[in-house]
Amino acid sequence: MRKIVSVFILAVLGMVGCSQSINLEEHFSLNGTVGSLTAMNQNNEKVDIPKDYKDKIWLAAFIFTNCDTVCPPMTMNMATLQKQAKQEHLDVEFVSFTIDPENDKPDVLKNFAKSFGADETNWNFLTGYDQAVIESFANTSYIAPAAKLDGSNQFVHSSAIYLMKGTTILEQYEVSADVPYEKIIEDIKLLQ
Repeated sequence: MRKIVSVFILAVLGMVGCSQSINLEEHFSLNGTVGSLTAMNQNNEKVDIPKDYKDKIWLAAFIFTNCDTVCPPMTMNMATLQKQAKQEHLDVEFVSFTIDPENDKPDVLKNFAKSFGADETNWNFLTGYDQAVIESFANTSYIAPAAKLDGSNQFVHSSAIYLMKGTTILEQYEVSADVPYEKIIEDIKLLQ
């Protein structure tokens, strides 16, 4: 009788465990792959995408420092997410790719990061590549626009934050208006 009860308990626990597992392909809307990019961060340190993030959960966005529209609120929203993730004790990295590498040198990005209260321990602001390289990287890896506007110092780019696990792009969240903070945090928890 004891064996039957033990087998029954194990079977019930097994069913509960199975019902709580998540199929990432069904939960997330994207299944892209991040291409390769060699960059420098705001501290003039080399960063290799995706090698340096291959076993990590990370959020990424495309910005530029002299943006006069969506970049400041996007960066503020990323800073808010960074604080929320820290409060929840979540292990997640943050990456901001500049799409204006000619202007956004490491020192410019460092000042930009400071102006938003970014914690640099897990947030890289990246530059050090050519304009054509970042445009191709955004277009092919993220299927996102990235291009300089003719006759202007402004750029067209995505206003989304992307969730990645290693080299896989899992989800994008529009963050120029109503930011789905709770959903982003919950999605990160699913990956922990």
